[in-house]
Amino acid sequence: MSTIVTAGQRFRQALAEEQPLQIIGTLNAHHALLAKRAGFKAIYLSGGGVAAGSLGLPDLGINTLDDVLTDVRRITDVCEVPLIVDVDTGFGPSAFNIARTTKSLIKFGAAGFHIEDQVGAKRCGHRPGKEVVSLEEMADRVKAAADARTDDSFYIIARTDSIASHGVDHAIDVAIACVAAGADAIFPEAAYDLATFEKFRKAVNAPILANITEFGKTPLFSVADLKPTGVEMLLNPLSAFRACNKAAETVYEAVRRDGHQRNVIDLMQTRDELYDRIGYHEFESKIDKLFAAGKTK
Repeated sequence: MSTIVTAGQRFRQALAEEQPLQIIGTLNAHHALLAKRAGFKAIYLSGGGVAAGSLGLPDLGINTLDDVLTDVRRITDVCEVPLIVDVDTGFGPSAFNIARTTKSLIKFGAAGFHIEDQVGAKRCGHRPGKEVVSLEEMADRVKAAADARTDDSFYIIARTDSIASHGVDHAIDVAIACVAAGADAIFPEAAYDLATFEKFRKAVNAPILANITEFGKTPLFSVADLKPTGVEMLLNPLSAFRACNKAAETVYEAVRRDGHQRNVIDLMQTRDELYDRIGYHEFESKIDKLFAAGKTK
């Protein structure tokens, strides 16, 4: 009898094999397949990406759990690379909401999530004006998630946005409380230098995730930059999303301006490349076999 390996177990294995583990943001199922092809051992679904990419809305806590679950299911249906999901503040004010979020993500095949300490009316982590809940309330959020796990390997990352409003030392206190409440790892959002990451790693008895997002408060540190600090995970949440948005805008403007797409063909994935990346021919061959079997009857 074969043993089922869960998504959380696959993520933990990836973390054991590669440090810092590169976690790359995937906008949709097709991008998840592209990330797998590129060799990534872990992928990510951004809450801001769901809001902007799937809904055309800003990252202000507007999207719902069901919005996120739709994109999670589409990714996990076709790609077994372990997926970490951004669940903002947990999609609800109470422990019951957070428990539902945790159980739903496990059911939909996610490997883990990160939950943050911002208030319900949250903002992008690299914007001014963020407000956070108390240390005790954030620890309660983490405990609610940890207690609700139906799979012990499901990976819970506690994100603290407290650096901007309360300073690094307070954020470390939050991180320590979250680990005590059951968090597997800590995500210090908008850390501004390598020394800050190193300080977290030395103070907190848990792996640290560095969010290396473009055009934000954190410099674009590389794997080589972060490795000496002891950081275990490097997240690039929206790099491909930003690139494809810029490419799409360029194509739309060119086609409208020129009346044709000939000047932007070089920006496009070819038909053959698309078919290869999504396994089109394998699907088509199954149809051919079905038709052939039908003709012999």
